[in-house]
Parts: sequence; C-alpha cells; structure tokens
Amino acid sequence: MSGAPAGLPMGLLMAGGGLLGLALAVLLGLGALRRQDALRGRLGAVVAPHRPAETAAPAGAGLLRAMAASPWLPRLAALFGLRLDRAAEYPLAWWIPPLAALPLARAAAGLIALLAGDLALLAAPLLWFLLCRWTYGWMDARRREILFRQFPDALGMVTRAVRVGIPVSEAIRNVAREAPKETAGEFRRISDRLQIGLPLEQALAETAHRNGVPEYRFFATALALQSQTGGGLSETLENLAEVIRKRVALKERGHALAAEARTSAGILAILPFFTGGVLAALSPGYVAMLFDDPGGQQVLAAAVGLLLLGILIMRQMIRQALS
Repeated sequence: MSGAPAGLPMGLLMAGGGLLGLALAVLLGLGALRRQDALRGRLGAVVAPHRPAETAAPAGAGLLRAMAASPWLPRLAALFGLRLDRAAEYPLAWWIPPLAALPLARAAAGLIALLAGDLALLAAPLLWFLLCRWTYGWMDARRREILFRQFPDALGMVTRAVRVGIPVSEAIRNVAREAPKETAGEFRRISDRLQIGLPLEQALAETAHRNGVPEYRFFATALALQSQTGGGLSETLENLAEVIRKRVALKERGHALAAEARTSAGILAILPFFTGGVLAALSPGYVAMLFDDPGGQQVLAAAVGLLLLGILIMRQMIRQALS
C-alpha cells in the first residue's frame, strides 16, 4: 500500500490520456469540417424557402453527422464499439460511457495494483477501452432486443393493411407513423429509401444489415420470394408474423425458466456486501483491517476480483443456457 500513492498520478495520467486522445481526435475532425458546414449553411439558407418542413432533429444529431462525414472518425469510434449511425438511438448519450468508464477503470486498476504492484496502474487505459466497448455493446444489444420484441406487432400492422388493399409502401409509412419510436425509426428509413426509388427488397435488406436484427432479414427474404414466385402477400406476411411471435414467446419462456438462476446469482452477488455491512456495524475494528492494513487491502482486492469473476461466470452460464 505504501507504493500505491506514488503511482496514483501516473495511473490518472495514463487513464485520462486515452479519453483526451479521443476528444482531441474528435475536435480535430470537426475543425476540418467547419468550412463544409459553413457552405452547407449558406446553401441551406438559399433553398430553405423551397423545402418542405421537417421534424426537429434530436440534440447532438448535427455533431454525429459531422463525425460520420469524416473518413477516419467512424473507424476510430468503431474501435470503442460506438456505431455512429446508431448513436442517436442509444438510451444514453454517446459521450456518457467514456466519462463514466474512466473512474471505474481507475478503481479497477487500483485494485489490481494492490496485488500486482504499481505497474498494474498502466492497465487503466486498457480497462477504460474494454469498459467502453462493453457499454456500447450492451446498449446495441438492448436496442436489438427492443426491435425484436416490437417487430411482430409492426408486421401485423403491415399484414392488416395489405389485406384491405393498401400497398406495401403505404403500409410501411403507416408503421413509421404509429409504431413505437424504435420500430418507427427503422420503418421510416425504409420509407425514405422507397421514396428515392430503391426497390422494396433492397431497402429492407439495407435496414436489416444496419440494425442487425435477423427478423428484418426474414421480412426482406419473404417479400423477395413472394415477388418472384407470386402468391398471396397477406398470407405470406401473416405466416411470417406468426413465426416471429413464436420466437418471441419462446425467448420469453426461456427467460422465465432462467428467473430462478438469475435470482440466485443476484443473491450470491449481494450477500458479501450485506455480510460486510453487518460486520462493519457489529465490529468496526475487525473490518477496518481490510482498509488500514496492507495485507488486509490485498485480501480485499482479491475478494472483490474473485466476486466479479464469479458474477461474470454466472452471467455467461445463464446467457449460454438461454442461447
């Protein structure tokens, strides 16, 4: 413990260097685009009176578009797990995970340093990088899960519209207006592609490739096969919607069956903290050795590391059982 304070400034500098580098890269890229933005602004002022009214863009959308226009910023962001074409749809602002991961990475590197020495503080940037990738991956998976659960209802809306004689393109526009915002955004992109002249199969395939939801690929394949072989479109879509509903129900059943395992994992994860709190209330001096004594600090760091490893193993076992 005596050497940990000496390594503290080095660890903070190394951990903050990665975030500072990313921020500097973003600023340099935006600076290179200022003249293009000014030109777009002048052109927009000229053609604005002749354009139809548009809905207001979400906060930060202009910055994301500027970053995506750079030839190398999307690649740099992809290293951290950030997809700039999906960043505006994440439940959190894209800049929050790097800021939140920085102190967590420093704390994790400090725990490792108690066992392996001050050189372990150099791992803080790597831990920060991994935490950013994990957070963006979790948000992306959460969004795909929402689209998966909402897709059967959206497909049912398209089926009912086609059954009463409404064209598929108009049915897609109806879904873009009436569906929940996540699914409405995807169908709005399909509708926009149709308006610029893309075939329906290609518009669906591009959307499926972008959002990574296999059910959208099923939708595109079903329409492509129906257009080539003929048959009733409403019946094809109805069968597809029924298959996807069964997939959603099967996944829900799997989560229900795994509820006991998840509850047990949560109890096992909380129990050490509860026991430690009770011991701290009953015998503060006994627990203080874990924080004041160098050997106790090493034991505490090893216990926390083993607890996190156990949580990750239990989580992975549950995920494999559900897959």
